[in-house]
Amino acid sequence: MTANLHLPGDLFTRADLDALEMSDGQLRRAIRDRQVRPVVRGVFVRYDVPDSLELRLDAVAHNLAPGQVVCDRTAAWLHGVDMFGLAEHAILPRVESASSTGVRASKAAAVRGRSRALLPSDIVELNGLRVTTPLRTALDLACNLHRRDALAALDLFRRLHGIGAEEIDTELPRFRRRRGVIQARGLTRLIDGRAESVRESWVRLALVDAGLPLPNVQVWVDRDGVPTYRLDLAYQAQRVAVEYDGEPFHSSPDARERDRRRREWLRDQGWTVVVVRNGDFSGPALDRWIGRVREALDAQYCNLRW
Repeated sequence: MTANLHLPGDLFTRADLDALEMSDGQLRRAIRDRQVRPVVRGVFVRYDVPDSLELRLDAVAHNLAPGQVVCDRTAAWLHGVDMFGLAEHAILPRVESASSTGVRASKAAAVRGRSRALLPSDIVELNGLRVTTPLRTALDLACNLHRRDALAALDLFRRLHGIGAEEIDTELPRFRRRRGVIQARGLTRLIDGRAESVRESWVRLALVDAGLPLPNVQVWVDRDGVPTYRLDLAYQAQRVAVEYDGEPFHSSPDARERDRRRREWLRDQGWTVVVVRNGDFSGPALDRWIGRVREALDAQYCNLRW
């Protein structure tokens, strides 16, 4: 434990270390000992200060020059849509910003700056910080992210901000020469705000990309006439369920036992339950669970007598 540190209750940067009588080594140890945590790259706060939108906005503002607009994944994060990878939460990515017309892109070390044509309607002000709107941010991520993450972002913006295919399609003609616009256009028909996690969106896209029918999302199954079990994805007519087991909701012994009993009951009722886990989205692992879904659906579709 790093002792004798006089930590402020508000945000600070490495430029403030001398005034705080703290060395860079002490800062690193304070982070390790959970006395301090980074909010964005290069901006820190005492560990016990609760997270909030205001705190995030203030932290981002520390890194931006006048005329800069927060965009892409940083803007999404401020709008409640976290599209940072797991590794990026450990080593925070740079703040993503765009320059308004006539303003040079930021060269700050903690900022990933670029130039981008933005309309006044693309920008919202949050506590004095200029941020791309939820709709503009969703459009940018639909073009910029890898395809499965792009769908996950669109699903989350639908869930949290009500942005659906109609709004996206209306704006897409503005982006007709932009890289990624074809990807964005192809994903609009798959947007579903009922998806509850990024990986659930990945699973749905993997099924569609394999040529399988689009499954229903968050399907309730009755037990004794009462909606009791909710399935991530399902083909109800064929009684085929596909579920993603991710951390931390399915890792504890109690959670695993609940899942076991639930799936045992479903299988007793004639359901095929295919479970997808982290690491099952490429290579032979992907082929295996897709093959199981395909077999289960084929068995239900076939009515031939042999």
